[in-house]
Amino acid sequence: MRPKTGLPKRKALRNKPVFECGLKDNPANRDIAHPNMIGQEYPNGTTIMSMYSGCGGFDLGFLGGFRYLGKEYKALPFNIVKAIDIDEKAIQTYNLNISQHGEVGDLTSIDPCKLPKARILIGGFPCQDFSSSGPKVGFAGERGQLYLPMIAYMKTHKPDIVIGENVPHLATLHGGKYLNLILEDIKAAGYHVVVWDLFAPLFGLSQSRRRLIIVAVRMDLGFPPDAPKPKYLSGYLPIEHAIGDLETISDESVPNQSQYFIATKATSGGGQGDHTNKRGMLAYCIRANAKARIQFHYALDRRLTVRECARLQSFPDEFVFPFAAMSNMTQIGNAVPPILGHAIASTISDYIELLEHGEKILDNMSTAYNCEQISFFKEAAYG
Repeated sequence: MRPKTGLPKRKALRNKPVFECGLKDNPANRDIAHPNMIGQEYPNGTTIMSMYSGCGGFDLGFLGGFRYLGKEYKALPFNIVKAIDIDEKAIQTYNLNISQHGEVGDLTSIDPCKLPKARILIGGFPCQDFSSSGPKVGFAGERGQLYLPMIAYMKTHKPDIVIGENVPHLATLHGGKYLNLILEDIKAAGYHVVVWDLFAPLFGLSQSRRRLIIVAVRMDLGFPPDAPKPKYLSGYLPIEHAIGDLETISDESVPNQSQYFIATKATSGGGQGDHTNKRGMLAYCIRANAKARIQFHYALDRRLTVRECARLQSFPDEFVFPFAAMSNMTQIGNAVPPILGHAIASTISDYIELLEHGEKILDNMSTAYNCEQISFFKEAAYG
């Protein structure tokens, strides 16, 4: 099929990434690596069960122990006990870069009793059936009820805290019907629940990306914490902040930088057509379906590379995507940006500290939690 220009359709590059190791084995990251990355445990770290882990963006955010654009994201007191996803290639990427906890599995057919017990459950349950750029069929879609394995885990293992991630359109689709049903199921499992609406550029991402974060805390423990505080209120970091230094690089001196789809620009199209990024502005949202949402570079006559998309999702350069462009782009687009995950995880870590050490921390955190929450915590901990 020819594009409207009449010229033959250009074929995708079939370049393969060149690398020696992933993030967890990279000497450049060894000085700050989380213990899980080197086969150890964080001392007294809180255990995490990860569902729908994909390539591990959310998990990397919770673990910390990496650098992104020169900034260090410290290791946090968590330990992954298992990470499950149905995508075999995504799990290979996970195990290459994060730890050997990744396991291929269909969560809809796994007995939750056979999964390890953990204090925290995290999961970015599939969003395609709720997305504004998807079929918008909700629970009627084949992926619309994939949050239910998380509910089953909650009922079986009673984790202290549960964190789910999904697209913002979940809150508005059919007047919020599906989100409300999910929240009711969470409450019925014995949890208080809140929803955080987070705009990722407020946390340093150079990409227009908004996500809903569902935070549930077991009712006997207290109310969920407030959302993390934004760090970039004075102005967003534009696209060139994240990828400007890659403009002159076309080889694998930076892994995945030679990988991109060859594409001509369409002469017309709607929201799923061509997008040309603009210097000085945020990048368009990185999507999992790289063929439907075509993003061109703001200065170069080509699409964004795999590494540029990974940068815009805040993956460090040492985090390698080992497959062909299509699989890599899908993994990147499906991921939770690690720096957003780290902001969420830092808030959860502080909250756990609050639960465990009570009065002393409560006296120092009056600005982080409202009076109702503090009163509840004190009453629950001390009567």
